[in-house]
Amino acid sequence: MKIWLIAPWLAAQEMVELAVHADALGFEGIMGADHGFIPEVMENGYLYSEDGVPPISGEMPYPDIWTTIAAMAAVTKRLKFSTAVYVLPLRNPIEVAKALGNLAQLSNNRVILGAGAGWMKEEFDVYGVDFKTRGKRMVEMIEVMRKLWAGGYVEHHGNLFDFPPLQITPAPERNVPIYLGGTSDLALKRSARLAQGWIGAGNDIDEVPEILSKLNDWRAEFGRDQEPFETVIAVRQLEQVEAVKKLEEQGMTSAVYGFSDYRMPLADKLKEMELFAERLMPLLA
Repeated sequence: MKIWLIAPWLAAQEMVELAVHADALGFEGIMGADHGFIPEVMENGYLYSEDGVPPISGEMPYPDIWTTIAAMAAVTKRLKFSTAVYVLPLRNPIEVAKALGNLAQLSNNRVILGAGAGWMKEEFDVYGVDFKTRGKRMVEMIEVMRKLWAGGYVEHHGNLFDFPPLQITPAPERNVPIYLGGTSDLALKRSARLAQGWIGAGNDIDEVPEILSKLNDWRAEFGRDQEPFETVIAVRQLEQVEAVKKLEEQGMTSAVYGFSDYRMPLADKLKEMELFAERLMPLLA
């Protein structure tokens, strides 16, 4: 079982220090959060908490994730980097493909795009993107980015994006892996059809077997059941080692460790990482 670290709401400088520590302790990778901005008022609820209240505020740092990953990659040797998750439909696919292709080269192919359709309507309104088309937009963006990563001149004529022959240079050595988030059947089926992995934002242990079963069934339906596929899941009861190991037998490839309090000082986070790496990580690995 591989162990990722999720580290939202840290300043960029703190993320760099955290990455050095995670690399030394044996974590598989670090996941960073993404939002372009935090609105003062959010009208829609948050899908991933029981009370519908989002765990974010304007006081929390949200550094630009790509420049932060570049800085972390520069001071580490083997640690991987992903977003959990990047609100892909807000952006332009050519710009995202260019940034990720460059990061893949700088990091020696240690970067992964963890993407989601997004939930905060206010972001889409400000960016000028139709919230209702975000799922379709993300699917077409993935197609566009993979064309661009293949190298050479490519063109695209789709429902939402249209451009003549062009290329990004330099292109990455290979496609950047894409893991998709989302817990609805539509999101899970999208992951099974298009992605190299699925990211769980936070799940109870008893929820995971059904999710894994659905992913396996849909991957078989799409003829992808023999391809490598990562399931990176933030299981809430990570201390239940035997239950987590059983999930590994059912197809879960990575667990995600999160801090007991995301607002505690960086020094306390580093100590908590050390304790986890000493006590629990050997039992889960």
